[in-house]
Amino acid sequence: GADVICLLIRQCKLFIMKILVTGGAGYKGTVLTRKLLEQGYDVTLLDNFMYGYEPVMHLANNPKLTIIKHDIRNGIPDMAKYDVIFHLAGISGFPACASNPHSAQLINVEAIRLIARDLSHGQMLINASTTSMYGKSGMPCNEETAVDPVSTYAQTKLAAEEILHDRENVVSLRFATVFGFSTRMRMDLMINDFVYKAVKERVIVLFDSFAKRTFIHVEDAADCYIFTMKNFDRMRSNVFNAGVNNLNFSKEEIAQKIKNKVDFSIINSEVKDKDLRHFIVNFDKIAGLGFKPARTVEDGIDELLRIYSFYEYYSHFRTI
Repeated sequence: GADVICLLIRQCKLFIMKILVTGGAGYKGTVLTRKLLEQGYDVTLLDNFMYGYEPVMHLANNPKLTIIKHDIRNGIPDMAKYDVIFHLAGISGFPACASNPHSAQLINVEAIRLIARDLSHGQMLINASTTSMYGKSGMPCNEETAVDPVSTYAQTKLAAEEILHDRENVVSLRFATVFGFSTRMRMDLMINDFVYKAVKERVIVLFDSFAKRTFIHVEDAADCYIFTMKNFDRMRSNVFNAGVNNLNFSKEEIAQKIKNKVDFSIINSEVKDKDLRHFIVNFDKIAGLGFKPARTVEDGIDELLRIYSFYEYYSHFRTI
């Protein structure tokens, strides 16, 4: 009937849209770009390629992909021609932002001002944000919970949200801590780091082992971006926690899940974590729209064990 016709028209419009992924050569960006191409979309990938071109070489020959080398601090070139902008570019995580606070401010905040200024009414902007801003209270958190960003990273992401949400055609996704394999691997993410240490060093040192965090596989994170694009009319002008309720775990619980699969030692340290995050995140809001991650922490651990067990190449990511 009429509902089916409307759905078909909407799907056709989605496929003729011009899509931009900023930070498309990053950890989540490479996975998102691959999935968009697999679904038949024309995609422009924008990145400064500070980690090289290797993460996207497997995509570079796709005729539906355009690659642009560009620094987001200079705004987005020809931004008006894109119907959908997935904004993933930025300095991500506590260590990188703490060691480069000036760059974090310029890239994570000031560049956002340029994007917000140039965003037109008819465009969709889907912004990468973080649950890190909920802080260390240990309390359950939903989108209405008062935020308490304790790191430079979380503070810059909150500032970006506040700038962007002066515009009505923006959705910010507050992602759980991401894990799993990507062609632009990140080793500063907790599960990725823990599995590496279990395999290569045979020991994990836990700081504040009680601290609970929430997790999402990188493939599910990419699916969440695409879900948001396809449901933008229902999600616009809003913030959503991006994850699932059954992936809230403490550091100790994550370490034990890994220990169930590989033998190593766990040492509990009295030293306090400089990036203490301790919260339980509620994801009912996005689940109510139909988004449900498919992968478990155990799935990610198995995947990482396969990668780390035979591919010494990833040892160089220890310094990134």
